[in-house]
Amino acid sequence: MLSLAGPGIWAAGFTLVYALHGTGCARGWPEAAAMGPVTLHAAALWAGWLVTLATGALLLRLLPAVGAGAGLRRDLPRAGAWIGLGATLFTLLPVAVASSC
Repeated sequence: MLSLAGPGIWAAGFTLVYALHGTGCARGWPEAAAMGPVTLHAAALWAGWLVTLATGALLLRLLPAVGAGAGLRRDLPRAGAWIGLGATLFTLLPVAVASSC
């Protein structure tokens, strides 16, 4: 079950970022007053993406290290954490960087 924690974090983050995107577009966040060089919409998307990345990195840090002869019980959760972290990095970065309504 722990093997699915990484992809589960990615799925939750994916849902969060796209929900923020939809909410921001519906409420006019891109046209809202900018907070310096950043709009509320961009800040919300970046925050969602970074929180998801940090959660995936924390999971990876908390799992025991892969060692020689550790076996699948030890290796699969780390593999799942890496998969979730990689998926978060590559699937949510474009939304956070180049999002438009």
